[in-house]
Amino acid sequence: MIPAPDASSVDFAPAPDPAQPSAVAIDGHTVCAYHTLPRSLQLVVSAIGTPYENAADHVPTYRLLELLPSSAVGGASSALSVPDLWAAIYALHTLFHTQETIPVVFSSAFTNAPELSAYLLNSGLARKRHTLPGDASGASEPEHFLLRDTFWAGAGIAGYHTRGWLRGSFARRAETGPFPCTESFTRTPLVIASHPLRPPKPPQGEVIYANYIPSIGQTLTVTSFDLDGVATGCEPDGTSVHLATFHRWHNSDHVHRGWGERGPLEKHRAYVRELVNHPGVLPVMMSWDGELMGYAEIVYVKENHVGAYVLGGAWDYDRGLHVLLGDLKFRGRHRSRAWYSSLQHLSFLDEPRTLRIVGEPKESNQSMVDVCTATNLHVNHVFDFPYKRSSMVYMPRERFQRQDFLGMIAGLVGQDAPKSERTQAKL
Repeated sequence: MIPAPDASSVDFAPAPDPAQPSAVAIDGHTVCAYHTLPRSLQLVVSAIGTPYENAADHVPTYRLLELLPSSAVGGASSALSVPDLWAAIYALHTLFHTQETIPVVFSSAFTNAPELSAYLLNSGLARKRHTLPGDASGASEPEHFLLRDTFWAGAGIAGYHTRGWLRGSFARRAETGPFPCTESFTRTPLVIASHPLRPPKPPQGEVIYANYIPSIGQTLTVTSFDLDGVATGCEPDGTSVHLATFHRWHNSDHVHRGWGERGPLEKHRAYVRELVNHPGVLPVMMSWDGELMGYAEIVYVKENHVGAYVLGGAWDYDRGLHVLLGDLKFRGRHRSRAWYSSLQHLSFLDEPRTLRIVGEPKESNQSMVDVCTATNLHVNHVFDFPYKRSSMVYMPRERFQRQDFLGMIAGLVGQDAPKSERTQAKL
């Protein structure tokens, strides 16, 4: 079972014979099936029209899957809804996460195959075989290549359904398109910068992102900091659960070593209040299956003090992440890779004009630098704040989207694997 981001469950009933259909059920109802056909395909792009066109053996080759309606495996329908197709694709990209593409074809038994094909192509979830300009031969071919990079970039969600990773006001903003670009300005003791106006932040305590991590078997959720306890509740003394937890974490030795913010409750209330009121900073709390485990600040770099240290200047939609692990029972590189990569995923999904994540962990904080490099950020240079020496790390959008997201979280990226005919991943 694979929980989808909207908490619906996607279940597989694998057939003993790979050539036979494996059923896909959502919340206990079979919606479709798939099986492997005795054909393999590769998506060749740059070699088309060159002498290498029919000899591009460096391009991965994958087995073709046929998608079938539920009626093929004893179900009642010969059609498939768009939201259920996305959930099935979500499951396929989880099972076959090492594959850059998943070649699929719709069975002729589908009564709404043209609608499903149009959805895949118009949303960018899939494409047809690449052809030269003026050659329309690929358009009539039935095979579709599901694209891993566009899937994790959120293709096929906004305007179609609500099954995606973004929740609440973040999901609603994705539906309406990017926030308009108009000039704004920040002036503080540390920042003087012109930058785009930022959209309103989500209400306190709103869940803005959810992602099930198969290799951990738990769901990570990201919630807007509930300073006043309006959504997540308060302790008996009236302090919000988020603030009381934040206060406890900052007075622990392991967090104090990295953040240096040990102090009384009122100090921490004032600290968070300033961030809640700052249009360029979103403080959030992270949870595993509803249990609080960490804190993060998602910032726009241009109006943050790190912006002055970005070589060549900060870009308008650069995002930065300041993070801490609060509960030590959730430590470990595996979990750290999961939540740090998920924060990157959230940042890229939220703002399509964000082209890179910029971080500045303390150079001597080797564990945090290791988390950055383990999640494929690179150290661009080392620089000095007045109060610490930091490593400047970058994650370009292109790298994030093209990587094996789930394999990287599980620590599988970089291991040897056959270039073609890659096997199904075990959950």
